[in-house]
Amino acid sequence: MKLTILGCYAATPRTFTNPTSQVLEIKNHLFLIDCGEGTQVELRRNKIKFSKVKHIFISHLHGDHCFGLVGLISTFRLLSRESELHVYGPKGIKEIISLQLKLSNSWTNYPLLFHELDSKKPQVIFEDDKVSVETIPLKHRIYTNGFLFREKPGLRKLLINEASDYNIDISLYQSIKMGKDVISNDGKVISNHLVTAPPDPPKSYAFCSDTVFDPGIVLQLRNITTLYHESTFLEEHVALAEPTKHSTAKQAGTIARDANVKKLILGHFSTRYGSIIPFKEEAQTIFKEVELADDGKIFTL
Repeated sequence: MKLTILGCYAATPRTFTNPTSQVLEIKNHLFLIDCGEGTQVELRRNKIKFSKVKHIFISHLHGDHCFGLVGLISTFRLLSRESELHVYGPKGIKEIISLQLKLSNSWTNYPLLFHELDSKKPQVIFEDDKVSVETIPLKHRIYTNGFLFREKPGLRKLLINEASDYNIDISLYQSIKMGKDVISNDGKVISNHLVTAPPDPPKSYAFCSDTVFDPGIVLQLRNITTLYHESTFLEEHVALAEPTKHSTAKQAGTIARDANVKKLILGHFSTRYGSIIPFKEEAQTIFKEVELADDGKIFTL
């Protein structure tokens, strides 16, 4: 699982920082999460192939999270895209994008499929045999969701030497990985546990931006591998967090601690601060395993 940060700053773009967007590579999927201005430029800068983007998840309809979407959709058209593009986002996102495409006479030449969300409870919005994606209802000034990406358990690991010692035909290896007992070339039943090891524990990643401090999400985040949580403010500006429906670094650390996550990544920094280092320092007074997002930074989860 690999996370590439395309942008992680709040509000307006600057020459050296970008608003929210990131790419999660998980089990042969490439998911684009939020699409602020400049996203397609950052996709190119990070050498991410446009054709691999088939699912886009938009947390809410504030501009710093979605104003890059219509541009990216239009560029896909210019690149003669043919494959489907699925967009998951709040109710109204189809109207916004369709109006822009209509008035610019830029209808796509590929299937553009919207999945509009309005539930205030967690719901699975994508699932296949390898990955599931569910919403994390957040509390912001408008309807907002985070997203929880989970790997499904993989196949068992084949122990080649043991399989060879038990005289098992290579044609049975896939069955062994699927957890089945098999019959060896000399007619013996070989129990699966003798020739396999358990698969790696499935990983999980939660994206939570934007939201006020909300302990109500802790239960859904319990024991996940990595949490990205907004930290717009430092504690010196905690009085601004509640009215703007944002969080501080300490509050993000509290969510990570109470949910027993393995790692916390901070992002959505207000551009009022000259350095983002204090965000990590403040969060670590509550929770130790903290890293800072930054534009172009890559995390291997």
